Amino acid sequence: MGVDPGCELCTGDLPAAWVLAYQDEDPAAEGTRETMLTLGNGYLATRGAAPESSADGVHYPGTYLAGFHNRLGGDSRRPGGEESIVNLPNWLPLTFRPAGGDWYAPNVGRRVHEHRVLDLRRGVYLRELVVVDREQRRTRLRQRRLVSMANPHLVALETRIIAENWSGRLEVRSGIDGGVVNANAAATTGTRGRHLTGVEGGTDGPETLWLTALTTGSGQRVAVAARTTISGADTTHAHTSPADLHGPDEVAQVLGIDVTRGQPVVVQKTVTVFSGRDRAVHDPLTAARVEVRSAGPFDLLLAGHVAAWACLWERFRLDVGEEHVWQLPVRVYTFHLLQTLSPHTVDLDAGVPARGLHGEGYHGHVFWDELFVYPYLNLRLPELTRALLEYRHRRLTAARRQAEAAGMTGAVFPWQSATSGRDESPSRTPSPVTGEWVDDYTGRQHHVNLAVAYSVWRYWETTGDLSFFVDCGADLLVDTARYWAGLATYDPSDDRYDIRGVLGPDEYHDGYPGRPGQGLDNCAYINVMVAWVLGRADEACAIRDRHPGATPWRTVRVAAEERQRWGHIARRLRLTFIEDGILAQFEGYGDLAELDWDRYRRRYGDLRLIGPLLQAEGEDPNRYKISKQADVLMLLYLFSAEELTDLVRSMGYPFNPARIPATVDYYLSRTTHGSTLSRVAHAWVLARTDRRRSFDMLLAALGTDLANPEHSSTREGIHLGATAGTLDILQRCYTGLEVRGDVLRLNPLLPEGLHQLDCVIRYRSRLIRLHLDHERVRISAAAGADQPLPVTVRDWSLLVSPGSTVTVDLNRPPSAAQPE
Repeated sequence: MGVDPGCELCTGDLPAAWVLAYQDEDPAAEGTRETMLTLGNGYLATRGAAPESSADGVHYPGTYLAGFHNRLGGDSRRPGGEESIVNLPNWLPLTFRPAGGDWYAPNVGRRVHEHRVLDLRRGVYLRELVVVDREQRRTRLRQRRLVSMANPHLVALETRIIAENWSGRLEVRSGIDGGVVNANAAATTGTRGRHLTGVEGGTDGPETLWLTALTTGSGQRVAVAARTTISGADTTHAHTSPADLHGPDEVAQVLGIDVTRGQPVVVQKTVTVFSGRDRAVHDPLTAARVEVRSAGPFDLLLAGHVAAWACLWERFRLDVGEEHVWQLPVRVYTFHLLQTLSPHTVDLDAGVPARGLHGEGYHGHVFWDELFVYPYLNLRLPELTRALLEYRHRRLTAARRQAEAAGMTGAVFPWQSATSGRDESPSRTPSPVTGEWVDDYTGRQHHVNLAVAYSVWRYWETTGDLSFFVDCGADLLVDTARYWAGLATYDPSDDRYDIRGVLGPDEYHDGYPGRPGQGLDNCAYINVMVAWVLGRADEACAIRDRHPGATPWRTVRVAAEERQRWGHIARRLRLTFIEDGILAQFEGYGDLAELDWDRYRRRYGDLRLIGPLLQAEGEDPNRYKISKQADVLMLLYLFSAEELTDLVRSMGYPFNPARIPATVDYYLSRTTHGSTLSRVAHAWVLARTDRRRSFDMLLAALGTDLANPEHSSTREGIHLGATAGTLDILQRCYTGLEVRGDVLRLNPLLPEGLHQLDCVIRYRSRLIRLHLDHERVRISAAAGADQPLPVTVRDWSLLVSPGSTVTVDLNRPPSAAQPE
């Protein structure tokens, strides 16, 4: 549509590194753009759909509450039904017309200009729109939208309407739509999942509407209250009393005002949202009414919201330079991470949804993606990591029941779960290639509990949070250890343990050729992780024993004999190798056929979906040495080369770390990156061996949601694990940041395309600022009463006192660390 000289967004001076902007019209990309224009605060989020739009195949308004799910009835494919995040009543509806004209809608009137901007610094969605109706009346709209980071229950929309070439009566229609369905995700398109029932609505005086609804299965109540005011530049303009409109599932008002050509009219819509799951709330509707009555005007709400975002940006600062091409993507990813997981999330019973609060992908379920999220949060907002791990701990009983149902001890978390922690993994899903329903064996990825256990230990290392560790963390570690120790079978012929019939992270291998879905034997990722978890569970028991006063009043003691068995299993789990010391992905991997990559690239081009493509041809992906995502190489994402070497050697195998680059090359050449998490892991493992390729992988990861590549499903929500994992590459990987042995370690190695990095971290309750470039590291500790912080920078050992700054010249000998 081009630049409009009358558009404030086109002619304004918003800083480029803080602005995500869309100016052209592209219906095919609208779903993705609505996702990227989502506003949220960790409690609720609203997609960036236009207020005048409805779900029409191009647009999709959606509002979601964290952890707010409902189960629909089953069918032949899913007899038990499916639990999904609920698309809540749509609070956005707002449109206009010259009296007697047509209400403006996406297909009504002619859109002359539209410019949409996400102001990341302030957390505000800005929109300018110029439309012409069939009477050639030209009207300009300037909108500001926020989802308050200061008050999690409050959202607001301000619309300035300017009649550019006409005068007369203007009518504005504002409403709440409770007739919404869940239809955003591809797997449910056509099912029109209706999660709300019992819709009721009404008015409170001339300005306020309200609407309530119940979820169909769980009976949870949600309430929305909206106050709409209209004012003109000339206070003598006449208003009419609002006309109330009530449909079967919606409430609305029509407000009128006389307008003069060129004079703006301001419409402010302030909305509050509450549910029956909220704390300290007796009745959601009463709470929504009280809150909306007490809410101030838009500018006052905006001031509190912007101040809250300023505090968040200070805490989550990650700067690579205002002119650097990465700076905007880094801020976009930080912003969207905080839309889903914010300080407000701490008080909720909510987990880490794989697609954020931006859509209905995977029904809002919780997977293992938190493994990629927590490392970033641990050093920024550790109390949030604790709350999210406590969410897992509250579902430990369900995980124990799942293990018991399989005849096992301990606990195993489902691959997909939601409110209660029960298994929501589907047994059949539509093929992304053919659309036909096929068997889905991903529910056998029980390594999700290894991810939870890993996250518990890394949180403990980073924070030293003893109360969490002895109260929740140790339980999660012990029950995970018990599950895998029970699954390991002993082979006395060579004093080895085997773990059979499992799935690792690579979803293109769910069994051996001709035996799909039956699992694999001695998966390297699982066996190494199990050995590590068994050791950490034993340490957890020892830590509890050393702190009897901190230990919960009900604690299951682990007998010495059980801990000894854990140690024996950890030392004797079986691994297999191929090609001169390269760790085999699983037993028998070396016997699989090589894929004719050139042939399939000529046929299909993009091979990210090679597994489903082979299935569509009647082939079995289990026959080939292909990977959807990092599997063996996930070990190098989770552990340093030193840690992995020690682990494998402790299992009784010779392991030469000099073979790690060959291992990376071997598997990388056979990986299609069919998962958005894959490039994150590979960018990490390449950082020390091939910085150029690491740089390229990071660029690809940064474009996961922004670039809208072919096969992207961003319209169904952001990829939260890839979002946080990408940020963590900058925070920990390129800085070489590790927490081991109560020491903060830095081994910086910035890629050539990155000249500097500035960030703020929290370590053991200390606030630390880091500046790194190719020549020096500067470490500044906030003033306080803490003890000096032990830090190592490559071969330098330092003590950084509160209120001090230490600079290390990376090109000089260790004595060159200089306090300032």
